[in-house]
Amino acid sequence: MKEIKTNKKNLLIKIFIKLCRLFGFEIIDQSNFSIPTSGKSLSDNISTPGKKSIILPLGEVNITRPIRSLDIILRTCMTVGMLTQSKKRIFEKNKEEYTKKTLLSLINSVNHAKIIFKNTKFKIFVIDHNSSKNQIENIKNILKNSNINFEVMSLQIEEFSKQIKDINEENKEVTENQKSNMSNIHQSLILSKEKSEDLTYFVEDDYIHEKICLSEILHAYERIASLTKQDLIVCPTDYPYLYSKADKTRIFLGENRHWRQIDQTLCTFLTSKNIVQKHWNELISMCKFEHYPFEKPLHNIYEKELCISPMPSLAVHFTNINSAYGLSPNVNWKRLWDENEI
Repeated sequence: MKEIKTNKKNLLIKIFIKLCRLFGFEIIDQSNFSIPTSGKSLSDNISTPGKKSIILPLGEVNITRPIRSLDIILRTCMTVGMLTQSKKRIFEKNKEEYTKKTLLSLINSVNHAKIIFKNTKFKIFVIDHNSSKNQIENIKNILKNSNINFEVMSLQIEEFSKQIKDINEENKEVTENQKSNMSNIHQSLILSKEKSEDLTYFVEDDYIHEKICLSEILHAYERIASLTKQDLIVCPTDYPYLYSKADKTRIFLGENRHWRQIDQTLCTFLTSKNIVQKHWNELISMCKFEHYPFEKPLHNIYEKELCISPMPSLAVHFTNINSAYGLSPNVNWKRLWDENEI
């Protein structure tokens, strides 16, 4: 008579997995690199946005600072090649091409982030100064095909430029290009203060982003803000000048990047509405008086608030190849440029 074998072991395993799910535990089967409780591979993204951040082998961090929304404010000006330099950018193209690639990279990154951060609202604002009607229409057409909520507006430069002091901290006359830049930052800050629900990403039109950029930033923001119990400032770019001296820092682990504390950035950064409101006067001072360096008010804020940047970079500042504020190390610049072809 043939013996009938029962699959009691498999039944017990299934019951155990269901109990783990019920109590919110994750179990790992290291023999086949899988997570039976979620049906995922360990090579997949195993964190749950807004609830828990899981990084092996560190385990789980409960998210106490979920991201409700992200507004991206892109400042554009396609008629000015370089703000303060006469040098050409890497690849030596017209400014319009850098702007379009910046926008396309942001769209790709937002659409990728939307898949992961399903409960987060995204919107792109464009504040333009002095670009041609045809250039603006091209920007609008790119956004219309993006499946992302957006709004395009013109810079009200007369409203803001009259508030700018004509002589800067170096006792030099402030250029018209700089006044335009300061006015655009001013309008961006007001827009964030009035319309943002949570996070705002202030970005210039010569930063090309990795597809994973915004999802990585949001993962890191939720995890690190939950660990430190404070809102953050996030710079997406690993600038060359950050390696010009041996500064002490703090290192944090994100989903697919390491992050380090920094005390300087340019004017492309992401932060919360709480930070904007808390440091409003310092931020606005940057728009009314040209400091030296220009970002000095930001650097003063970083003495009081945690500012981090990724290693390696998640966005590259496409400026002159010799600029210490430009091309990030250990990134394939040509690949990033080619991947964001219009």
